[in-house]
Amino acid sequence: MKTDLARYGDLLGEIKERIRVAQNRAAQAINTELLQLYWEIGRSIDHRQSVEGWGAGVIPRLARDLHNELPELKGFSERNLKLMVQFAREYPALFPIGQPPVAQLANDAAQKMQLPVAQSAFAQIPWAHNVLLLQKVKDAATRLWYAHQTLEQGWSRDTLAAMIRSGAHDRQGAAITNFTRRLPEAQSAMVGELLKDPYVFDFLTLREPFQERELETSLVRHLERFLLELGRGFAFVGRQYRLEVSDKEFFLDLLFYHLKLRCFVVVELKRGEFKPEYAGKMNFYCSVVDDRLRHEADGPTIGLILCQTKDRILAEYTLRDMGKPIGVADYEITRALPEALASSLPSIEAIEAELLAEIAAEGGT
Repeated sequence: MKTDLARYGDLLGEIKERIRVAQNRAAQAINTELLQLYWEIGRSIDHRQSVEGWGAGVIPRLARDLHNELPELKGFSERNLKLMVQFAREYPALFPIGQPPVAQLANDAAQKMQLPVAQSAFAQIPWAHNVLLLQKVKDAATRLWYAHQTLEQGWSRDTLAAMIRSGAHDRQGAAITNFTRRLPEAQSAMVGELLKDPYVFDFLTLREPFQERELETSLVRHLERFLLELGRGFAFVGRQYRLEVSDKEFFLDLLFYHLKLRCFVVVELKRGEFKPEYAGKMNFYCSVVDDRLRHEADGPTIGLILCQTKDRILAEYTLRDMGKPIGVADYEITRALPEALASSLPSIEAIEAELLAEIAAEGGT
């Protein structure tokens, strides 16, 4: 029998949850109203430019007049108006004409998987995120992937920018695994898409040579950013997690639990190149975790071996007959510059020569 205090606590918790849900709905509705307004403004300007022959000069004129007549309004600068036009051109069917935004949200949720170009995600992420995607991601399918990830992962604008810079789209689902052999088909596809290759830990300041324990300690010290790179759903269980088997102690580098997959994930960190023996040890760890920690409702424990480099053929052969689901991926402390950009940067000698020339010029004046 619950006490009055306990029943009051239940009531308070219920009301707080209802308030949070209502606040989220209100924020989503406001965001969608704003996006539809911007889309309709962009569509109106684009229509007059393309159909009625109005020139580019209409945009700066509109920006000035809107500022003069509605000085309290923000967000209608010349730059933002141009972005609204681009927004409407890129997603011409985003908001069916005459349909209220809130109704559109429900419609999008129902049609998300049937639309030829599933643009509903763009109607649900903030304007600042949409602007970033328009400016930084030119390929429509890639842009859509980032929009969906923003919704699923809850990325802030800064996080989205960091993911774009690190090429998250190209890295997602690229790890070498044996999941198709060791997991049910539906779970295999889901788990495979969660793993990246490589993982980018550019938030660390480690310098070569470093020890595996240093890497492990640094990742835990920056746990929030590490979890962000791993992806949504990973809950940290422990570092150097102790297991005892036959009076012998074993320590897992990092142990996580994935809330969506409902399974433990063992992460082992290795310096240098992948070696086949790493997989044997991981197979052992997964077996022990399955036996000692896994609950009846949990899925099979997954192992992830992170190395600095790997031979893909060697890794594939190694994992082929392993009994536990294991993935192998690289990690990078800093991302290498694209070749085209690197070749365009001045050399140290060129910088020194330029400095000397400037000093000489100043001395001659």
